[in-house]
Amino acid sequence: MAAAPQQGAQFVDRVVLHVVAGHGGHGCASIHREKFKPLGGPDGGNGGRGGNVILRVDSGTASLLEYHRRPYRKAPNGRPGQGGHRTGANGDDVELSVPDGTVVKDRDGNVLADLVGEGTRFVVARGGHGGLGNAALASAKRKAPGFALLGEPGEEREVVLELKSVADVALVGFPSAGKSSLIAAMSAARPKIADYPFTTLVPNLGVVEAGDTTFTVADVPGLIEGASEGRGLGHAFLRHIERCSTLAHVLDCATPEPGRDPVSDFEVIERELAAYDRELGDTPLADRPRLVVLNKVDVPDARDLAELVRPEFEKRGLKVFEVSAASREGLRELTFALAEMVKAYRAALPPAEPTRLVIRPRPVGGADFEIKDMGGNTYLITGEKPVRWLRQTDFTNDEAVGYLADRLARLGVEEALAEAGAAAGATVLIGTPEDSVVFDWEPDVPAGGGPGHGPRGTDSRLDGR
Repeated sequence: MAAAPQQGAQFVDRVVLHVVAGHGGHGCASIHREKFKPLGGPDGGNGGRGGNVILRVDSGTASLLEYHRRPYRKAPNGRPGQGGHRTGANGDDVELSVPDGTVVKDRDGNVLADLVGEGTRFVVARGGHGGLGNAALASAKRKAPGFALLGEPGEEREVVLELKSVADVALVGFPSAGKSSLIAAMSAARPKIADYPFTTLVPNLGVVEAGDTTFTVADVPGLIEGASEGRGLGHAFLRHIERCSTLAHVLDCATPEPGRDPVSDFEVIERELAAYDRELGDTPLADRPRLVVLNKVDVPDARDLAELVRPEFEKRGLKVFEVSAASREGLRELTFALAEMVKAYRAALPPAEPTRLVIRPRPVGGADFEIKDMGGNTYLITGEKPVRWLRQTDFTNDEAVGYLADRLARLGVEEALAEAGAAAGATVLIGTPEDSVVFDWEPDVPAGGGPGHGPRGTDSRLDGR
């Protein structure tokens, strides 16, 4: 995590965020009661949906600092249903503002969403469905259910948020190469500047105008040898150039450090870029257009060195500019050259399309459940439907438990257990080995053939067991 003070503020570009969506409200079990109408029928309403947790790109948000300070976020639960067919209120969605260029990953590093563009939204945790009230559960065979379904729990996730600067041009170079001074001279940005390594600990963005072209320039943390392996500021630097279309090597021609020169600095940076090369951007870093900026030529010895090494870079097919941020020499030529490169890149892009909501339906087909023989007349049932039905069941109500048995029987669980070799009294676990509900299976108890309950809230099949 890169966190550092700058001009009285903190910048954070990587956080781990724990989000919990709201739980669905429970359904209501109610019977309509009115004078002279003793058999009013069930009128319990459904529970409300739990609130979602949503990430939304907001141009007014510049850092992930808020989630570094408060990494746990929860959405409100749905309200329970009520009698009189009144549905519970839905829980309010919680929208979390993130900077443009935020990438959402799971803890294994898989990219879940790449949030670019004002207003782009991503539902990071979905609220649970509300439970059905007994009015919705009534049928020809079960005219007055004495139970309702429980609301489902909301999703709970832990995700990693990474901020990657959205800019057209990245100024790359060793610490104290003059990148901050250069961006200050080219734009209205006012970064912190000093003459010691790692002055720039956070990305600085500046807006530059050149003729009819306006583009953004990113002055990102300094690079040293081994940065692709995490040395120095490491990935805190490299992460912020993935989205930049053009690279400008800023080389210090007046460095006092022995053993360093513009050519060797350039080669070190190129090796680090090639080593980092990751495919999140449209092209690898090593393939992006670039030019060379020989900086600090206002110093006499630096100007001599710039003239000496210039032919070496030109032989490599690179455009070379001798500039001075202090005297502003060469800045106009550099600005227009960068503008032309950015303009050419934009012209090659396909026509812009509005951000689309991508819906990824789950694949259909396949078994609704699986049965695993755990040995010792013990069987584990897994599958989305059985686990979901368990969460909806109020186990303090025998009629609700009987309804669950009927649902499982209609799904084919009874026959599958018999085919798997389960004997009477078998222990059946539904869920996962770590988190499951345990039943004793009795094949002689009828299920799936209609309700076996007596008075509301009871089920004769469960009596005496």
